[in-house]
Amino acid sequence: MKDESSLWEPSAQRIESSEMRRFQSYLGQKRALKFSSYPEFHRYSVEKPEEFWSDLCDFYSVNFSSPATRVCPDSSFKSYSWFEGAKLNFAQNLLKGGADDDCALHFIHESELEEKITYRELKQRVSAFAVALKETMNEGDVLAAYMPNIPETVISMLAATSFGGTFTSTSADFGIEGVVDRFGQSRPKVLVTVGSYEYNGKTYSLIPKLQEIEKNLDFIEKIIVVDFLGKGESISSLNKGISWDDFIAKGSTELTFTPVNFAHPLYIMYSSGTTGKPKCIVHSTGGTLLQHIKELGLHTDLTKEKSILYFTTCGWMMWNWLVSGLYFGGRIVLYEGSPGKPSLGGFFEVIDRASINIFGTSPKFLRALEDSGYKNTSTLPSLETILSTGAPLLPEQYDYIYQSLKEDTCVSSISGGTDIIGCFMLGNPTMPVKRGEIQCLGLGMDVACFDDNARQVQGREGELVCLSTFPSRPLYFLNDEKSERMNKAYFDHFPGVWHHGDFVEVTESGGVIVYGRSDATLNPGGVRIGTAEIYRQTEGLNWIADSVCVGKKIDGDVEVVLFIKCSPGEALSDDRAVEVKKAIKQGTTPRHMPRFVFQVSDIPYTRSGKKMELAVARIIEGRALSNIEAIANPECLDEYKAFSIE
Repeated sequence: MKDESSLWEPSAQRIESSEMRRFQSYLGQKRALKFSSYPEFHRYSVEKPEEFWSDLCDFYSVNFSSPATRVCPDSSFKSYSWFEGAKLNFAQNLLKGGADDDCALHFIHESELEEKITYRELKQRVSAFAVALKETMNEGDVLAAYMPNIPETVISMLAATSFGGTFTSTSADFGIEGVVDRFGQSRPKVLVTVGSYEYNGKTYSLIPKLQEIEKNLDFIEKIIVVDFLGKGESISSLNKGISWDDFIAKGSTELTFTPVNFAHPLYIMYSSGTTGKPKCIVHSTGGTLLQHIKELGLHTDLTKEKSILYFTTCGWMMWNWLVSGLYFGGRIVLYEGSPGKPSLGGFFEVIDRASINIFGTSPKFLRALEDSGYKNTSTLPSLETILSTGAPLLPEQYDYIYQSLKEDTCVSSISGGTDIIGCFMLGNPTMPVKRGEIQCLGLGMDVACFDDNARQVQGREGELVCLSTFPSRPLYFLNDEKSERMNKAYFDHFPGVWHHGDFVEVTESGGVIVYGRSDATLNPGGVRIGTAEIYRQTEGLNWIADSVCVGKKIDGDVEVVLFIKCSPGEALSDDRAVEVKKAIKQGTTPRHMPRFVFQVSDIPYTRSGKKMELAVARIIEGRALSNIEAIANPECLDEYKAFSIE
């Protein structure tokens, strides 16, 4: 019988055929283990990390050229000590699972340009590019991609990592300053880019930007330019420029792999803060691989027979996460372009046309889809899981998915970050979906909720923490020799414990509710309030298109300030300001009610779809912003300067 508090429950057949259940059965046979519930299984995974992670490697046949002498000798965060002595190659592992004639990459462009690449073809292209790269790069050197989400981006990553190179990327819509701030720190030897890209029907040339980037980053030795739109743009103005086709002309088709240490730098990721240059977070080869295998395999139920599409750019960690899906030998769908062309509904219908099994998106897209009035009329027979991340998925958005998109699907809100290139909380194909809750804590992640006194709490709000180390923890930050920036970022708040900066509640059933970033939580009268609680109320008013809520220090207290973007043809009036205040008060508490409500033309977001609460708070306090390249729509920021409240 279905639990009345559940929106969806998996069928018995789905549970029994899931990767999660298969892995539990494997542990039963190997170690005579039997788990009566998921929380019991999770507890085992964090109490016996050496067994759990070793068995995960065996279950999924991870290819090690040298085994580990010790798996996890130190559970603290003092140093990175996972799988000591082990050697492996990331690209080799990602390319080993697919049959030669199976589709590896399915590229779909907004213009209806489409390409399918088999595993055989992918290996050939990776080999050709890797051979050419070795004339410039060595093991440990960095390749940077300033690219749209196209096959050549994946090929570049696989080629560089095949011989121990380190990969870093940002999306093609970044400006010169954003690229220089990032790659100026990671110092790539090779830059892979495009002559132009297309978004929402408009073509943007990168050549003028590349000229400036070449001047600013003189350590780059080659700039390899892909002409994926066939525009034939001249690259003669780039002193170090060479076309992709000319670069690989001498390439061999023999693909070889260089084993590297488990802790060898694989990716350099970038924080998206607005208070200085982005932090450069270095992630390990083995830790990234194992975390992604666990999350995609066990928690997302990805297998060789399935396809996955996550709408992402190359500047968001979800791109790295998506591409790791190659490990399972299935079909990875790369979508490049605007989800609004020709319409939001038209983009969603790609799921049906491309037979997508697992579709990933963000709450922002789902809200836009709902606001457009879209209701799916297809049965979407292939779709079994909808993933969402980037911000809390509000309870009403769960309702929209099940009422208007598909009734029989596992809605997996997932949450983690660039910091860990993975998730702390995830979906689970064997568990029910409850309205407004992330299904479960991630296996192997010793997650808890702390109050301000570092006491573990359940059933009420607190700080998301991780009590012991995990494989995908960052190795280090660039230019942080004494780990001062890393310690400040994660360990100053609760010494020795990873403090992630999310304001959450771990429910009695083991699910998680995310209330927003803890550094953006409001504190009126000394009571902490998550911004997601306020957004839940504004979402219910159809004249509000979007909103952002921040705190402002006034007379020794914190006042709640709400900025509203009205729906087309609507405007904020005194009566509506009263209406929204009343809705928030009735739906939450009097302390949640904003003192000020203002109308703005737009709400600032990061390029990965996160609402920029801290940026707005800084602006209305009269403080300067930097690194505005992290913001997708920085043109709206000046408007907020008029609301500096005294």
